[in-house]
Amino acid sequence: MTVAGPSPTPTPAPTPTPTPTVAALNARSASRFLAQATMGATRTGIDSVLNTGIAGWIEAQFAVPRPTSHWDWMVANGYAEANKINVQSGYDASVWRQVIAGPDALRQRVTVALLDYLVVGMGALNISWRSLAVAAYTDVLADNAFGNYRDLLGAISRNAAMGMFLTFVNSKKGNPSTGSLPDENYARELMQLFTLGVNQLEQDGTVRMSNGQALETYTLDDVSQLARIFTGLQLVSSDTTTPDRMRQPLILNAANNETGSATFLGATVSGGGMAALDAALDVIFRHPNVAPFVSKQLIQRLVTSNPSPAYVGRVSAAFANNGSGVRGDMKAVIRAILLDPEARDEAAALASTTAGRLREPVLRLTNWARAFGVTSPSDAWAIGDTTSTTTRLGQGIGRAASVFGFVRPGFTPPGTAMVQAGLTAPEFLMSSEQTNIAYINYMQSLVGGGTGDTKADYAPMMALASDSAKLVDEVNLILAAGQLRASTLASIRAAVDSIPLTANNATLNRTGVAILLTLASPDYLVLK
Repeated sequence: MTVAGPSPTPTPAPTPTPTPTVAALNARSASRFLAQATMGATRTGIDSVLNTGIAGWIEAQFAVPRPTSHWDWMVANGYAEANKINVQSGYDASVWRQVIAGPDALRQRVTVALLDYLVVGMGALNISWRSLAVAAYTDVLADNAFGNYRDLLGAISRNAAMGMFLTFVNSKKGNPSTGSLPDENYARELMQLFTLGVNQLEQDGTVRMSNGQALETYTLDDVSQLARIFTGLQLVSSDTTTPDRMRQPLILNAANNETGSATFLGATVSGGGMAALDAALDVIFRHPNVAPFVSKQLIQRLVTSNPSPAYVGRVSAAFANNGSGVRGDMKAVIRAILLDPEARDEAAALASTTAGRLREPVLRLTNWARAFGVTSPSDAWAIGDTTSTTTRLGQGIGRAASVFGFVRPGFTPPGTAMVQAGLTAPEFLMSSEQTNIAYINYMQSLVGGGTGDTKADYAPMMALASDSAKLVDEVNLILAAGQLRASTLASIRAAVDSIPLTANNATLNRTGVAILLTLASPDYLVLK
């Protein structure tokens, strides 16, 4: 295997992130931080952040080991038995279990963020053992969430579920006599959606222009050439009686692999085999677009839909060089995103018309579940598939129906002021009159009684329920990071007080009203 092409530009030392000039850490700012860094704040989590500080909490989370993998939990719970070959509920149960109750809260949030754009989804994976296949893929993301992005690219490029999802499993080298060509699906999406994007970027994420036109990152020929690298890959076994092959990395069938040269992105890779695949990934990983592209994707998923170029640039610099000359260090990227002044300055965010993001439906559910101690004593976690747009959330973890997932990073709701302002709002792609009604109805059911034995513990809230102000303030703090406006708080308190303390189940019902109305309020739905 050989690689020829331009030498990569030496990576400069990262620009130091400015020290945030923000208010001292308090319960409200701790809750807001946890809304960005986890699948939802908890009272215990708020106290932990106040005790260690934000930077200390992040470092402590980096040290928390992964709990049982999704694969191992599903196998232990019988989902690898022959009669479960087409059952999908095991993956749902394992995912809800970890994102709600897992001790590695930061890893869970980053894993879900990665799954939002490095998409594999059961909705478009028509194979046997699909739930375990997606479980193995989600495990790959979780295992690499705090590692190096280059290693993550290598792992997903050898993953069975990804190979089936983007159809490069069993792709064969071109045959001049028949005119057949390698499958180009993965080569295209690897560049377009996972690493580079379609337009050349400055390091602050702004699009590079020439004569008023955006410069393209790659050409159709680049896609065709890169596709030659991803030939000859196949599952480790043809045995469909067990799911085991879905956990094993893809292997090479040399007879179907292209060993000639492939020229793309200004470099040439030759020799074929896994060495050529790794060389191709190295070429992509060194491309200057990767740092700003990945940085902006993760900022949008965790903090704000419209980060400033300066914010993207600071995170991009951390991706390019973690301070020790290492490119792609995910811990450095996560620190840069969550500690940046643009993430931490709540006063500036509240005053801004561009800061913040719409909380996606899955996060609203997990916010509620984590805030109020949802458990499943039987370990069934029977929340299930939440993708229905008429009765559930219109979104589900690991259940995207296409490689484009549930959100589009550049989406703007048509016919809105956001179009005129040039703003993006990716999560609004899932928002409509139908889905908004479905969300409120579904959450009313969950808040009121849970599902199966998956239920909340409202005892701490019920202890406050006789005083509507204290109850609503606590719900506001934990769910909404204290961001409900005075008028919203007054309306919710009035609704709580409309339930007499002498009524049956008064404290429970007053608590439920406070929680549900908070979950339905616009002040909560947009986290600033």
